[in-house]
Amino acid sequence: MAESLRRLVAVLLATTTFCLLVGRSSTSPAQEQPADPVYPRVDAAVRYEVDAAWPRRPESVAPFGHVAGIAVDSADRVWVFNRGEDPVQVYTAEGEFLRTWGRGIGMEAHHMKLDREENVWLSDIGRHVVEKYTPSGQLLLRLGTENEAGEDETHLFMPTDMAIAADGHVYVADGYGNARIVHFDAEGRFVATWGSIGSGPNQFSLPHAVAFDSQERLYVADRNNARVQIFDRQGELLDSWANVLVPWGFCITPEDDIWVCGSSPMRWWRGDEHPGEPLGVPPKDQLFLCFRPNGRVTQLWAIPKGQDGHEQPGELNWVHCLALDSQGAIYAGDILGQRAQKFVRLPAEQ
Repeated sequence: MAESLRRLVAVLLATTTFCLLVGRSSTSPAQEQPADPVYPRVDAAVRYEVDAAWPRRPESVAPFGHVAGIAVDSADRVWVFNRGEDPVQVYTAEGEFLRTWGRGIGMEAHHMKLDREENVWLSDIGRHVVEKYTPSGQLLLRLGTENEAGEDETHLFMPTDMAIAADGHVYVADGYGNARIVHFDAEGRFVATWGSIGSGPNQFSLPHAVAFDSQERLYVADRNNARVQIFDRQGELLDSWANVLVPWGFCITPEDDIWVCGSSPMRWWRGDEHPGEPLGVPPKDQLFLCFRPNGRVTQLWAIPKGQDGHEQPGELNWVHCLALDSQGAIYAGDILGQRAQKFVRLPAEQ
């Protein structure tokens, strides 16, 4: 009897110990959930938010037409080159209107640049010229022959953009009518040219934009070939970035961040393939990309593509140009949306 009692007590003790151990090693579902959400703990993705109130255009100034060119000066004033009645308009970073000029000249805007003295350079595809102006709108220099298209030392054919070197020499993308880069000296005298229509090295299918980095490497947006070609000042090909995006416009920062706007790679129309689209096949998306000079992509931002006539703030429709201010905000102009917009860079959430 005593032996049986001892065995029963041993069994009870073992069972109790096991239950205690199991109880210590398991918790209820409510105890497993932490007090705070598990994620996102860190959100370091770069984001932008449109400033829908920018810019504030007075009623006395004509609305934008196609916004083809945009630039930011050293005081973060934003210059907008468009195909409306007031082609050159200037605003502060906060959106306040400053001035306008160019009415009555008959400009058909394409890209815009500011040189080191903050003179204003405009490419005009309607009058077949590239022109240099003072900030107040006084004409200083004209490249090409006004209202005459051609392909020689004194004529351009719908030039698309220009890049100005430190010594004042100018490199023109003679892009819509021709397929070449034309080099002029600081006084506007012809120096050299290179390029022809095609998809091989040193060839172009619509050189749509050009820009220099700090080492004076020349970046060419070879738009319809869906590539960026990089040259030295003598026209020697240094590198080519193909099938990353269809490049439309450049902005290169003092730190040599090469910003490009455009769309993901696509084929372009030929002849009458798309009679309902007189400007060509619409891009399927809208992109900002940031490259380093070695071709490494460091940032990509996709922007919603607007629908013709129904574009909402923060959407782009045929994005054509971009520029950055000292705070990292991106200003972009589009063709079909007929707007200039400001995209504010938001801080990462750590």
